[in-house]
Amino acid sequence: MQTVFLELEKALFQAWSLESSSKWIANNPAAGQCGVTALVVQDRLGGDILRTWLDSGWHYYNRIGEDIIDFTRSQFSIPPQYQDVYSNREEAFSDTNAEQYTALSRRLKEFLNEEE
Repeated sequence: MQTVFLELEKALFQAWSLESSSKWIANNPAAGQCGVTALVVQDRLGGDILRTWLDSGWHYYNRIGEDIIDFTRSQFSIPPQYQDVYSNREEAFSDTNAEQYTALSRRLKEFLNEEE
């Protein structure tokens, strides 16, 4: 499973853009991508969406089996203290919108060389 996570993480770094988050910047591509990424990862791998409260608001990430996976952790200079609060798609969607979700889903398929 770790190989799947590594491949997905690499593709996400390429797929993130201003289309998937208005906070995206070239030197911090994970910035603002947590909600949309948690949703797209759950689409692909299942599992749960979790969240942790930060000074800037809720931060979303995934639990897949026994693994806690935060593909957007690189946006932080200091890793968050994860609280692992159970969340859901509706709450994660409050951090994004349909256009950003569709853009990330489409671009991720491109970088994973998947057919539409």
